[in-house]
Amino acid sequence: MLTTVREQATGLTKDQRNAFVAAYLGWMMDAFDYFLVVLVYSEIADDFHVSLTDMAFLTTATLVMRPVGALLFGMWADRRGRRIPLMVDVVFYSVVGFACAFAPNYAVLLVLRLLYGIGMGGEWGLGAALAMEKIPAARRGFWSGLLQSGYSLGYLLAAVAFFVVEPVFGWRGLFAFSLLPALVSLWVRSRVKESEVWEKSVQLNRTPAYKVFKDPAVLRRFVYLVALMTAFNWMSHGTQDIYPTFVKKGLGLSANTSIAIAVVYNIGAIIGGVVLGAYSERLGRRRTIMIAAAGGLVVVPFFVLSSTTGWLMLSSFLMQVCVQGAWGVIPAHLTEMSPDAVRGFYPGVTYQLGNLIAALNLPIQEALAERHGYPSAMAWTVVPTLAVVIVLSAIGKEAKGIRFGSSGPQAPSTAATSTAQP
Repeated sequence: MLTTVREQATGLTKDQRNAFVAAYLGWMMDAFDYFLVVLVYSEIADDFHVSLTDMAFLTTATLVMRPVGALLFGMWADRRGRRIPLMVDVVFYSVVGFACAFAPNYAVLLVLRLLYGIGMGGEWGLGAALAMEKIPAARRGFWSGLLQSGYSLGYLLAAVAFFVVEPVFGWRGLFAFSLLPALVSLWVRSRVKESEVWEKSVQLNRTPAYKVFKDPAVLRRFVYLVALMTAFNWMSHGTQDIYPTFVKKGLGLSANTSIAIAVVYNIGAIIGGVVLGAYSERLGRRRTIMIAAAGGLVVVPFFVLSSTTGWLMLSSFLMQVCVQGAWGVIPAHLTEMSPDAVRGFYPGVTYQLGNLIAALNLPIQEALAERHGYPSAMAWTVVPTLAVVIVLSAIGKEAKGIRFGSSGPQAPSTAATSTAQP
C-alpha cells in the first residue's frame, strides 16, 4: 500500500507542485466556508428564529448555484486559460464568504449563500483541470485523491475553527475568519504557469463547445456523468451534512463532542481519498469506486445506529474512508473523460449539475428526521444512493491514463474502455 502511494507521490516539477497546491488550497477553502454553515446552522436558526428545515435551504442555495459558476467560469477558462478565471473566482468567493459575517437576517444570508455557490461552483472544475493537466498520467490517481481530500481538510479546519473561534466570536466570527486563509490560495495562484495542455489545444484546435457536443458519444457521456455525480453528491452530502445535527439534536450530545467526531471522520476521509485514489491506478477508476461504495454499505448499520461517542467516531470514520475514497477517484476520472476542447467546462458542469439535482438532500433528510428520527432518515437516503453509485460505475466506462491534448477535440470517446457505452 505505502509503496503504491510513494511511487505516485514523487517526481513532480516545481510548476506541477505549484499548480496542485493552488487547486488544493482553493478547494480546501471552498469546503471550509461551505461547512461553516453545516456546523453552525442550528445556532444561526436560533439567532434568526427560523426552523432547522428552513436553515437547511442555506446549503441547498449554495448547491443550486454551483452549476452556474461551473458554466460561467468553465467557459471563460476554455477560451482564455485556467489561471485568470481561477484567481477571479477565489477573490469572488472570499469576499462573499466574508460578507456572510455581517448578514442582518436570514433573507440576506440566503442571498449571500446563493452568490457563494457561484464561486464554489467555478472552483472545483477549473482547479481539477489545471492540476490534472499538469500531473503526469501515471501519477494522476494519487494526486486526484489528494486533491479531493482538500474538501475533507477544509471540513476538518472548519471544525477546528469552531472549537477555537466560535466560543469567542460566535458564528459570525467564523465567517469573518474565512477571508484570510482564502487569500493564501490567491497568492499561490499568482505563481502558477498556464496549462500547457490548454495552450496546445488552443493552437491546434479552436472547436466551439456546441460543435463538440454534436458528437453523440460526447453528449451521452455528459448525461451519464451528470447521473453519476448526482449519486456521488447525494452519497457525500447524505453522510456529512446532517451528521453534526444528528449528533447534537438527535442524540443530545454536546456541540464539542459533535465537532470532535467531525474531526475524526474527516481524518478518515483524507486517508480514504489518498489511498484509494492511488490504488485506482492499479484497480481502475470504476472498480475502485465500486469497492469503496460496497464498503460503505457494510458500514451503514453501524453508522446510523451507533449512539456512544466511541462507536460514532469509529463508524463515521469508516464511512468517510469509503465515501471519500470513492470521491478520491473523481478529479482524475472526470478530467480524463472530458474532451480536450471543453475541459475547463465539462468536469465542473457535470459535477455541479449532479450537485444541483442532489441539492434537496439535507431538507429531505431533516423532514424525514422530524417524522421518523435521524437513523431512519440517513438509512433511507444513504443505502439506495450507495447502491446506485455501484450500478452506475459498473455500466460506465473510463479513460485511465489517457494523454491530454493528443486525441482530438472529442477525446476520449474513442480511447475510453468499457463493457458499456453510455
